[in-house]
Amino acid sequence: MEKVYFIGAGPGDPELITVKGQRLIKEADIIIYAGSLVPKQVIDCNKDNAEVYNSASMTLEEVIEVMVKGIRSGKKVARVHTGDPSIFGAHREQMDILDEYKIEYEVIPGVSSFLASAAALKKEFTLPSISQTVICTRLEGRTPVPEKESLESLAAHKASMAIFLSVHMIGDVVKKLLTHYPLTTPIAIVQRASWEDQKIVLGTLENIEEKVKEANITKTAQILVGDFLGDKYEKSLLYDKHFTHEFRKGIEK
Repeated sequence: MEKVYFIGAGPGDPELITVKGQRLIKEADIIIYAGSLVPKQVIDCNKDNAEVYNSASMTLEEVIEVMVKGIRSGKKVARVHTGDPSIFGAHREQMDILDEYKIEYEVIPGVSSFLASAAALKKEFTLPSISQTVICTRLEGRTPVPEKESLESLAAHKASMAIFLSVHMIGDVVKKLLTHYPLTTPIAIVQRASWEDQKIVLGTLENIEEKVKEANITKTAQILVGDFLGDKYEKSLLYDKHFTHEFRKGIEK
């Protein structure tokens, strides 16, 4: 029996998909892709006789029906998600139902938009002496957030933070972050990271709300916040000429 492959399509740039993910799309008999966020170019490598479904207009039940029928007909199914399926991907519920049908599946990781956003900004989330922790979260909207994971609670760590699905509530985001981060904290908004129409807005917690409104950014954007966006940090010990590790002896001072 064939498998269902949950494939991370990456953040948007069709070249930011793994070699394995692209190979499986090429081999698939059935492709179900999240057309609202996955560019059609990502799946344009499909074979001529492949069945292609855009899940943007489908329900969970309809997606599962296509998968089950396909597998029972001996077909290979590629379920293509935006970014990486494990981050706000809603693929767990699909896998659990496939378990009930005793259908095998495999997950192929992808490049998440929060990573593509850092790349677009040419920044590193984990800078020595600044931050060694990255928090990925979202503001509560139509989907609730556990109380213990409120933005105010997470902001207390003052870690590097990537906030998904919340740019339309930028005012509320800023208000909650300011419970712990100072006004001067740098913040970046990256809309449609890695797409041809990518847009970047830089600022601080003091002025970012106004800048986002001026740029008319209301969706499909990452909010990155923290001192990692600044220019002060300590260099890594890994490449310090005086630092000894398993593969190199450091020079004595």
